[in-house]
Amino acid sequence: MGMSAPLEAPPALILTNLGTPEAATPAAISAYLREFLSDPRVVQIPRWLWQPLLRWIILPRRSPKVAHKYASIWLDGGSPLAVHTAALARAVQERLPDREVGYAMRYGTPSLAQTLASLRERGVRKVRVLPLYPQYSTTTTASVADAIAAHGAGMRVEMLHDYHADPDWAAAIASSIRCFHAEHGRGQRLLLSFHGIPERLVRAGDPYADQCETSARAIAHALGVEREALTLTFQSRFGPERWLQPYTLQTLQALAREGVHTVDVVCPGFAADCLETLEEIALQNAEAFREAGGETIRYIRCLNGSPAHADVLAKLAGSDAGWA
Repeated sequence: MGMSAPLEAPPALILTNLGTPEAATPAAISAYLREFLSDPRVVQIPRWLWQPLLRWIILPRRSPKVAHKYASIWLDGGSPLAVHTAALARAVQERLPDREVGYAMRYGTPSLAQTLASLRERGVRKVRVLPLYPQYSTTTTASVADAIAAHGAGMRVEMLHDYHADPDWAAAIASSIRCFHAEHGRGQRLLLSFHGIPERLVRAGDPYADQCETSARAIAHALGVEREALTLTFQSRFGPERWLQPYTLQTLQALAREGVHTVDVVCPGFAADCLETLEEIALQNAEAFREAGGETIRYIRCLNGSPAHADVLAKLAGSDAGWA
């Protein structure tokens, strides 16, 4: 008697983040960066030229330095990005009892490819993938689409391309800023720092820069202030070419030289706190700000696994708008 086909399981929702090393060690960092920086969406250098540079020069030199940075922010449960993403998935699951909610990483573990394969083996036929990138970019969101195309066979897989102008998301960001100000007071400036991308990608049609500006306007509206009350900058530049400007670090240094003593910084392009927020902004850039004559950068944390964040994503997951 032949085996029967598995019963179709309830639909699934996968919250997908960029990824993180499994440990704050040079070996784990090297393994993670090798996968991440081998994606042609991330580094558009011919493979024959890039791979020897990456494997024999960049990773041996960079991994110990990055491991030291990760060690400065590592949590008992692991990488902050992994801990907060897992907590967010649990919170969204509580709000969506009619479907299975999990999380996956584009690079590292749990991998999106393995997660899709596991769902397929368990009879899931309808999957929604929600990249935790509010703003669409070819360097991030499109890479998730690549993984879906490569590993989503046998299921109907839909992806949300962005939610950069979603009013509930903007309201949640604004609420986190207001709560911070209620507890700590207001800094002299409020800076929105987004992850940068090379300018050439925007010239080639990547909508990321425009979507960051739209997000800034939506957050200003939710705060009840003029757009000019917020300073938009871009961080995490990598390599020698020009990236989107103004750069966060140089902006903070210029503000310090102008006599600004306190700056509040929020990172609306990041759904969960990670190396780029907790180490680059809250530690590294804060030190540079002080060295330039400023006093304090007050970093306002990401939405992480907060109830407001889970509410936003659960509502997006239940909507039909933006999924394809």
